[in-house]
Amino acid sequence: MSTPGNGSVLERVRGLVREVAKFGAVGGLGVLVNLGVFNLIRHTTDLQVVRASVIATVVAIATNYLGFRYFAYRDRAKSGRTRELTLFAVFSGVGLVIENGVLYTATYGFGWDGPVATNVFKFVGIGTATVFRFWSYRTWVFKALPAGPEAAAAPAPAAPLSGPAPLRTGARPRPVPEPEPANN
Repeated sequence: MSTPGNGSVLERVRGLVREVAKFGAVGGLGVLVNLGVFNLIRHTTDLQVVRASVIATVVAIATNYLGFRYFAYRDRAKSGRTRELTLFAVFSGVGLVIENGVLYTATYGFGWDGPVATNVFKFVGIGTATVFRFWSYRTWVFKALPAGPEAAAAPAPAAPLSGPAPLRTGARPRPVPEPEPANN
């Protein structure tokens, strides 16, 4: 969805579905990295649960940035890389707090700190933070490119004042030609 606001509702929904699928593919890899690093640290060190989780989340964030920039959002604006990285880091940090807040609450608030429980609540935290990350990344970090000049110059079609809506045949409407200037 590199041109929000253009096209039919069906086209925009299809674009959103593609975007969610790409985000999910990158996020799925990030979840595997996150849980893999988390369990590796937990089983090979004496590090506390939430500290191990924070380290794993940071590794997954770095992996995800590469996937988002070069796969999921490769068609988005690439100018202002410093701004993009800064916003990505800030929103990822908020996601890290959400994700690890769930794990912290389960571990230290309720005492659920067994190997299965920590993985379940780590996964729940990842899922909760993913909703926030999807919204923030697509809205603020990887902004859609503006519509092309022909889309900006074309006037919006006028809605009929009354009568039934015309049937859609799947064909795209042809652009209205520009009127010729008057010779005065």
